Amino acid sequence: MTAPPRTPDDRYIVVKGVLWRAARPDLTDERRAELVKALMDARRAVGAGQRAGDEAAVRQARDAVQAAKVALGERGEPWWDDGASDWNRHKVENTPYAEWWAGR
Repeated sequence: MTAPPRTPDDRYIVVKGVLWRAARPDLTDERRAELVKALMDARRAVGAGQRAGDEAAVRQARDAVQAAKVALGERGEPWWDDGASDWNRHKVENTPYAEWWAGR
C-alpha cells in the first residue's frame, strides 16, 4: 500500500480528495509509534464495547481515540504556529491547495 499524497507543506494528507491533518513532524519515530499503537488499541476497544453493548466502555474508548489523535496532532489545535488556516476535512479543490492538487 502506498502512502497518501502530502501537501507541499506536509500539513495534510489527501484521501479521496479531502485534506486530513498530518501527524506532527516533531514527533520522534518512537513516540509516533507509541501513539499509533494507543490509537489502534482504542479503536479496537470502541468495537469491543459496541459488540458488548457497553456504552460506558465505548465512551471511554472514544475518549482514548480523541486523546491519541490530539497527541498526534491530527485533531485539536493545529500543530503549526504561523497563523495559517486549518483546512482539515475540506475538499482539496476548495482550499488554497487546489492548484497544487490539479497539477499533480
